[in-house]
Amino acid sequence: MLLNKDIIMDGHPTLRLKAKLVDLPLSKENLNTLRVMMEYIENSQNEEMVEKFQLRPSVGLAAPQINQSLKMFCMKALDENFEDLHQYAVVNPKIISYSESLTYIPGGEGCLSVDEETTGLVKRHQKIKARVHLVNLETGETNETILKLSGYPGIVFQHEYDHLMGVLFIDKLSESLPDIEPIKFYVEEEL
Repeated sequence: MLLNKDIIMDGHPTLRLKAKLVDLPLSKENLNTLRVMMEYIENSQNEEMVEKFQLRPSVGLAAPQINQSLKMFCMKALDENFEDLHQYAVVNPKIISYSESLTYIPGGEGCLSVDEETTGLVKRHQKIKARVHLVNLETGETNETILKLSGYPGIVFQHEYDHLMGVLFIDKLSESLPDIEPIKFYVEEEL
């Protein structure tokens, strides 16, 4: 089981490397790494596990963050309407197109590998299309496909993809983004 101490922090050289392609079919070691990364995300979204193991909440984790310079990451995030779950174990992604329209998270982004307080916003593409190998974590089978993501899941994907390029969100901070529409999260009003 991964714990916070297993995640490397800003300043570690692995976070600044361009990750290497992953050989397919997946080795047992790489499949296990993906399983452990997804387990961390799921545990970090469970209040009991967060409290028991002092986990930092997350929606994504890339292999470079656990000191493995490989092109793979996991994500588990609901869309901004809290309706559709986007849960993927991704290997060798390549963003092949993106919208000209941009967006951002109004409260800013965070990262398991960045401890310091940050202020600023990160502009991201509203929509992306990526060629990926999706991994079934139960069987280990991979399936090459095209993912089309927008809104919050698209932002999560781009954040994790940046890790594979040796880029952290703090490299992209802006003080304000006046001409860009932020993601609007649906919040149900209390009656």
